[in-house]
Amino acid sequence: MRHFGHLADDVRDRLFLAPPQDFTPDSEAAVLAAALGATLYSPATRTTLRADVRKQAARGVVSMVLCLEDAIADHEVPAAEANLVARLGELWAEVTEGVDGADGVRTSTDCTQDLPLLFIRVRTAAQLTDLTERLGPAVGLLTGFVLPKFTEDTGGDFLEALAAAEAATGRRLFAMPVLESPELAHLETRRDQLFGIARLLDKHRERVLAVRLGVTDLCSAYGLRRSPDLTAYDVALVAAVIGDVVNVLGRADGTGFTVTGPVWEYFPVQERMFKPQLRRTPFAEAGPAREAVRQRIIEHDLDGLIREIELDRANGLLGKTCIHPSHVPAVHALSVVTHEEYSDAQDILRQERGGGGVLRSAYTNKMNEAKPHRAWAERVLLRAEVFGVAREDVSFAELLSACLCR
Repeated sequence: MRHFGHLADDVRDRLFLAPPQDFTPDSEAAVLAAALGATLYSPATRTTLRADVRKQAARGVVSMVLCLEDAIADHEVPAAEANLVARLGELWAEVTEGVDGADGVRTSTDCTQDLPLLFIRVRTAAQLTDLTERLGPAVGLLTGFVLPKFTEDTGGDFLEALAAAEAATGRRLFAMPVLESPELAHLETRRDQLFGIARLLDKHRERVLAVRLGVTDLCSAYGLRRSPDLTAYDVALVAAVIGDVVNVLGRADGTGFTVTGPVWEYFPVQERMFKPQLRRTPFAEAGPAREAVRQRIIEHDLDGLIREIELDRANGLLGKTCIHPSHVPAVHALSVVTHEEYSDAQDILRQERGGGGVLRSAYTNKMNEAKPHRAWAERVLLRAEVFGVAREDVSFAELLSACLCR
């Protein structure tokens, strides 16, 4: 699989200086964490789940979460579990049809090359264990599990259950813990929780793909909800939690993890209180057709999402939780490395290998200091590997237009 693989070859050639590279569920954890992109959540109650996975993959989704937790009501859990097991069983039969070989087994790379990375969001550690057994061979479709309400106290049971599932199935299964508990929202317990979680995750480092932020639950601890005209960073309490999570768990010294961006809750359409945040300039420069794309973004309340993605990146977050397919193109278009970023990153690493120092950027608009900017440059090149590098004259507006107009 690869990002933007759903676009025609000539479109990709026009947009990308360096195209996105292929990756598989068996790729290195660092590559998969960077490649998550827009992780689309879907309730496990959907009877069309098998077809949904196929459809979203064809639209460019590369990671999905099949949710048994907050996306469904408590009384729906047994039926949702049964539906999930049945639909994944059908999907497994579909992708393994016609297998040759004495044991009738294919590698996960062979079987899932046309599917997104699939995760199940469970409620409890016991549910994780039970589902692993009930799925049987279809567990081969999974990249891992999403672990909700993750704290120092509850997280150990989840991670031990995951380790047992790995041992029982012989498969690598990743964890994506979600930080969303009141203990993180409350100032008096946040520090101890974060350092306790850091110690726990470090013990299971090889199983932790990324740390996710549950901003909706954090807001609920105070009865808050942001409007579509505001980003998570405009809510002071949420911004403080995000900053502290990145401070402890997002460090670039080898002790940190990939931290993903919070969910954007809104999709079309309601009356706006404030003017659109999306400037006309980049769309006007791209031609009249692109202004239509700008209007579509505004009508679907995606200008606020775009602003939040930019702030995610500025605050050290990569990828984003999504609850609507319309959000995916914006997340992915903004994840593409610009020509300017790529040029700076290459210059910084070249200078750092030569002993450090400061140099003017090739774009002559900034200072690139080799040693302080090295970690940033390394992250940019990893993102370039999975999302590609845009050509010098290609803007975000054109990348987004290509996805929206497909």
